[in-house]
Amino acid sequence: MKDMQHRTETVLSELDDLLGRATTALRERVSVEGRIDSAALEVHQHAAHALSWLATYVEALRQLHGWSARVQGHMEALIAQIGVGEYLTQIAGGIPMSQTEFARLSDIGIDWQPSDEARALMAGNTAEARAELTALITDSKGAATFGASGLDEDLEMIRDQFRRWTDDKVVPQAHGWHLEDQLIPMEIIEELAELGVFGLTIPEEFGGLGMSKAAMVVVSEELSRGYIGVGSLGTRSEIAAELIICGGTEDQKARWLPKLASGEILPTAVFTEPNTGSDLGSLRTRALRDGDDWVVTGNKTWITHAARTHIMTLLARTDPDTTDYRGLSMFIAEKTPGTDQDPFPTPGMTGGEIEVLGYRGMKEYELGFDGFRVAGANLLGGQTGQGFKQLMQTFESARIQTAARAIGVAQNALELGLQYALDRKQFGKPLVAFPRVADKLAMMAVEIMIARQLTYFSAWEKDHGHRCDLEAGMAKLLGARVAWSSADNALQIHGGNGFALEYQISRVLCDARILNIFEGAAEIQAQVIARRLLG
Repeated sequence: MKDMQHRTETVLSELDDLLGRATTALRERVSVEGRIDSAALEVHQHAAHALSWLATYVEALRQLHGWSARVQGHMEALIAQIGVGEYLTQIAGGIPMSQTEFARLSDIGIDWQPSDEARALMAGNTAEARAELTALITDSKGAATFGASGLDEDLEMIRDQFRRWTDDKVVPQAHGWHLEDQLIPMEIIEELAELGVFGLTIPEEFGGLGMSKAAMVVVSEELSRGYIGVGSLGTRSEIAAELIICGGTEDQKARWLPKLASGEILPTAVFTEPNTGSDLGSLRTRALRDGDDWVVTGNKTWITHAARTHIMTLLARTDPDTTDYRGLSMFIAEKTPGTDQDPFPTPGMTGGEIEVLGYRGMKEYELGFDGFRVAGANLLGGQTGQGFKQLMQTFESARIQTAARAIGVAQNALELGLQYALDRKQFGKPLVAFPRVADKLAMMAVEIMIARQLTYFSAWEKDHGHRCDLEAGMAKLLGARVAWSSADNALQIHGGNGFALEYQISRVLCDARILNIFEGAAEIQAQVIARRLLG
C-alpha cells in the first residue's frame, strides 16, 4: 500500500504537469490579443470540455489518494487501486463525457506518454482485483456505504442516524410515491423538520443548527439514497436560506430564517423561464413598482414543489431597459400554499403540472404571473439589480448539494444491483458469480467513492471559507455521470425485470437522469469549469 501511495504521489505531479500543458495549449487556441475570446471558445467547445474533464479527473485522483492515505482496510486499498488504475487509463485513452462523446488529449492538441510509475498503477485495475472487491462488498451488503468514508466521528454519527431513519421511513414507501406520482407526505416533511434538516446550516442565532456543509452533504446523501425527492426537500430550504444569509437585510434574516429552519414555511426557487433555460441573464419576467409594492408579470417553468410552498425566491427584471443580468432583482415572494383541488390560490398566479419521468415527490410546474403582488419589504437586500449576483453566491452550495444527491442515488443503485445479483440464480449460480456482473458492481463502488471524496473536499473547502466553485462544479459534473452509469448498470444486472415498473431500479434510473440536467447541465458545467481554468 505504501508503495502505491508513493507512486500515486509521483504520478499526481506528472498529471499536474499534463494539466498545465493542456491549459496552455487550449488558452493559445482560444485567445485573441491575450484575452479569452468567447467565440473561439465556442468553436473549440469539445476541446474546452475535454480540459474540464481532465481537470476533474486529476482532482478526483488527488482526493482519492488523500482518502486512501487516511483510511485502513483491504476493501479501501482495492477501491484506491482499481480507481487510480482505471482513471489513469481513461486519461490516456479517453474520458467518457457521455455515451458517445469522449475527452481525448488529442482534442486539446497534446499527448501523454505515461511514466513507468503511471503504467504500474494503470496495471492495478485487474479482473482479480475487481473480483476480490466484489466479494468484499458482498460480505458487507448490509452497509449503506461500502468502504470507510474517512469522515470524523460526529459526521459518521449523523450518517448513521439518517441512514436508519431513511431505511425506516422512506425506503418502504418511496417506490409507491413514485409509481402513483404522489407528493411526499406532510408527515415525512414534519419529521424532517423535527430532525433539523431544514435548518441544518442556518446559524444558531436564527434558529438553525449551524452545522457544516459537510454535514449537509452527508444528510443529503443518505436521504437521497432512500428517495431523491426526500433528499431534495432539504436543499430547497438550504438555497433559500443561503440567498437570505448572503443577500438579505437584517430584518429579512430575522423574519425568514427562523421560519425556514423550523420548517414552518417551505420555499421554492422560481428562476427558469420557458425560452431561457440556462441563460438566466436573459430572463423576461418583469417586476414593476406600484406604490411601495411590486407587480410581477411573466412565465416561469420547471419550478419544483411550487404548489404547497409558502415563499418563492423569485428572480425578475426590474429594469425594463436592460436585456442582461444587470437588470435582475431577487424577491422573497409570499404565496398561499395550495391544495390538490386548488394548487395556486394566490391572486395573480396560475400554474400547471409538468408530468415527468422521475424526481416526482415534489412535482414540477409551469407558473404564470399576471398582476402578482410582492411587498416592497420583500425585495432581497432592499436594492434592485442585485438578483443575479445574489444567485451566483449560492451556486457553490447548490452544486455541492447536487453532487451529494447524485452519490445517494448512485449508492441506491449499487445496493439494488447487488441484492438482485445475490438473489437471482442463472445456470445454477447467482448472477454475482459472473465476472461481467461482478465488474459492474466493483466499478460502481469505486466510482461512487471517488465522487464521494471529491464532494466531501468541495464541502470542506466551502466550510473553510475558500472559493470552491471549481471544485463544486467538478463534484457535480462527475457525480451526475456516476449516478447515471450506476443506475444504468444496476438495471442491466436486473435484465428484463429492470424494465418492469414494479422493480425499484426502474425508478432510480429515471431519478438519476435529471442529475445531468438541473443545477447546470453537464455541458454548461463543463463550460464553466473551462472558463475558470483558462482564467
